[in-house]
Amino acid sequence: MPSKPAARQPDLRSDQQIMSSSEIERTLVRLAHEIIEKNDGAQDLALVGILKRGVPLAQRLAQMIQRIEKTPVAVGSLDTTLYRDDLSPLGPKLVAQKAEIGFSVTGKNIILVDDVLYTGRTTRAAMDALFSQGRPKRVQLCALIDRGHRELPIEAMFVGRKVHTTRQQIIEVLLRETDDSERVLLIEQHD
Repeated sequence: MPSKPAARQPDLRSDQQIMSSSEIERTLVRLAHEIIEKNDGAQDLALVGILKRGVPLAQRLAQMIQRIEKTPVAVGSLDTTLYRDDLSPLGPKLVAQKAEIGFSVTGKNIILVDDVLYTGRTTRAAMDALFSQGRPKRVQLCALIDRGHRELPIEAMFVGRKVHTTRQQIIEVLLRETDDSERVLLIEQHD
């Protein structure tokens, strides 16, 4: 009697926590101080979060900078969907969310904020979306996690933590504003 082929097992997943809630908070405090230092204060400073998790990170950083510098810091958000060059036009129809920058970017020192910097394609798309809104004085990138594997010549000026990963690993950032949890996970996917 011929044996049946083995059924393919579903992908197994193991998670390793690489940042706790308190580590995320301490990292954001350090990043806020670095942003202030590199920009000589908060004059003409504005933060723009890249949807989805870059937005709450930008909001938290802006609050910290405002507390330290005693000056308001504008915060906006960008959806990069329509500016992506790595999404297939044959796939599902893309639905972009409205850019909620809410202020003129012209002449401002803009800090683009994202949760994870990987290939650089999201950042490139964010810069295209940003420049469609005006001409900033300067654009700097802030990422909570830089995992390497760049496809484009893009580097973050402000990095919370560098995590060396393989292309098969995934970094998952969970924030209380979007996920009701607060931590950063390194996910191993096994076949």
